[in-house]
Amino acid sequence: MPLPLSGTRWRQLEQFLKFGVVGSLGLVCDIASVYALRPLLGLDLATLAAYFIAATFNWVLNRLWTFHGLGLHHHPIMQWLRFLSANSLGFCLNRGTVYALFFFVPLCVHHPALALAAGALAGMLANFNISRAMVFRNHPGAPQTTPTQPDKKPHSTTP
Repeated sequence: MPLPLSGTRWRQLEQFLKFGVVGSLGLVCDIASVYALRPLLGLDLATLAAYFIAATFNWVLNRLWTFHGLGLHHHPIMQWLRFLSANSLGFCLNRGTVYALFFFVPLCVHHPALALAAGALAGMLANFNISRAMVFRNHPGAPQTTPTQPDKKPHSTTP
């Protein structure tokens, strides 16, 4: 019989599922960016530029939804830069997979969406764990406000 998830594990699973939804939407943004930029920049540069467009899109959605209420003490620009740098391992896994598929699988050059999807999967787990630990977190002394733990307000003693 499976054991029920604790509150912390349930929150992590919920965040992971939301991160996956955001990542799927980011993949759509990534693919659309590659196809839009390819005629102007060529496949290689379009693929590189599209990563930063999709990563920014993902950061916004993760900030507003997946990790809502966490890390708000960070200036948004600093948090965005931390997101990009913290996810550099995911970037290497993602774009490494994409460029390897472009090199070894000619079909992927003609249909970049296939390589982009494989790259997104390659970087997802690393990006989730690093984002949770380094980007969307509160400092030890910061108030812990999340949608599942609203601020406690004092009760009024008057009816």
